Amino acid sequence: MIIKNVNLETVCGITSKFPENEHMEFAFAGKSNVGKSSLINGLMNRKALAKTSSQPGKTQTINYYNINGQMYFVDLPGYGYTRANVETKEKWGKMVERYLHTSKQLRAVFLLVDIRHAPTDNDKLMYQWILHQGFEPVLIATKLDKIKRSQVQKQVKLIKTGLEALANTIVIPYSALTKQGREEIYQLLDTYLEGEEPAGPQ
Repeated sequence: MIIKNVNLETVCGITSKFPENEHMEFAFAGKSNVGKSSLINGLMNRKALAKTSSQPGKTQTINYYNINGQMYFVDLPGYGYTRANVETKEKWGKMVERYLHTSKQLRAVFLLVDIRHAPTDNDKLMYQWILHQGFEPVLIATKLDKIKRSQVQKQVKLIKTGLEALANTIVIPYSALTKQGREEIYQLLDTYLEGEEPAGPQ
């Protein structure tokens, strides 16, 4: 996959009507400080189109990035942000649920988890929630450069066990620093664009 054109096309708030796009959508979900914006920027070959911040909870909208005029990356609000009040968290949750439930073009949901740690309760809830909406999440294990290579498989197993993930769940370790894992994500996106169902690990 070669990224030629990228455009932040639509921004939806809590009360917004979601766009009825003609191209496939790929959603990205994860807790507030897991590196979601860094991943999206890395995939788009852009330094700062998706806003990164030292303050978690910055993404409070659903952002649609048009990629090559052939698909959309959909950046969902980060969850688990402790400073957001209960009412705000509830509204974000309902907005994300509405998106997952109503999008006609959504093909896959990428759920980001920190490879250094066991999944949080919020991660577990989100995984089950995505499953409940009829999608099997693709797990992106972020912050790969923060651990030793010898620890990777152990941490991947910890994540899958902690989430009680389905046996054929795809897990892609990713580093925003080195971009390791990016080609695997591109290959996965290509299988969707070519009309094939991606195969899980054997």
